[in-house]
Amino acid sequence: MTVLLTEDHGQVRVLTLNRPDKLNALNTELTRALDDALATAEREVRAVVLTGNGRGFCAGADLGEFSSLTPAHADAVLERAELTARLQTRMQRLSVPVVAAVRGAAVGGGAGLAIGADMTVAGTDLKFGYPELKHAIVPALVMTGLVRHLGRKPAFELVSTGRLLTAAEAAGHGLVNRVVEPDEVVPAALEIAQRWAEVEPRALAAAKDLFYRVADLPTDAAMRAGQDVNALMRGFRQ
Repeated sequence: MTVLLTEDHGQVRVLTLNRPDKLNALNTELTRALDDALATAEREVRAVVLTGNGRGFCAGADLGEFSSLTPAHADAVLERAELTARLQTRMQRLSVPVVAAVRGAAVGGGAGLAIGADMTVAGTDLKFGYPELKHAIVPALVMTGLVRHLGRKPAFELVSTGRLLTAAEAAGHGLVNRVVEPDEVVPAALEIAQRWAEVEPRALAAAKDLFYRVADLPTDAAMRAGQDVNALMRGFRQ
């Protein structure tokens, strides 16, 4: 079975995690396929929708692989960690925007993917959180994104207690942009992506790049970066 499905709607590409019997848990094959597909989409389309097949978005890492990811297999551990870290930051580094269409479970690495997109549409059945400690696992590679999105105290609560947020709570914390009925998550995400696809792609790419750069810069440096893009954008309108 193909672990990742691809479907184009004009200049919008829909990527669907396709391990529904495992709640789309991220094994190495799916992690690598998604990372590669996102890189390819950047060259071929103007916007991306990321979703999951079945009743859940993504249950995080596939624990079935953990028996081989031990200190005795250090090279495999490092390779998987590098792959996971790259995927968790891939969407924000793309020049094209990505909207996640999330229903059901989005936990651990799946929660990281959900909030790693530029925008997120959630179903009313969302269960969002980081239950790794219950399995004696540290959410090491998704913690950076969580803290930057949520702030220290609420992020520590999620990590340390494993509590799952509802869709309403996730929206209240600013983790998702819209909450819709579960069957409407993909149509709502497609609507957003199709609007992006209508925008001048160089302008949107520059806006996205600047958006993430200024978030991590001191005010003066951020304003200088904005001045550079302000001069660059003069060539976007013909």
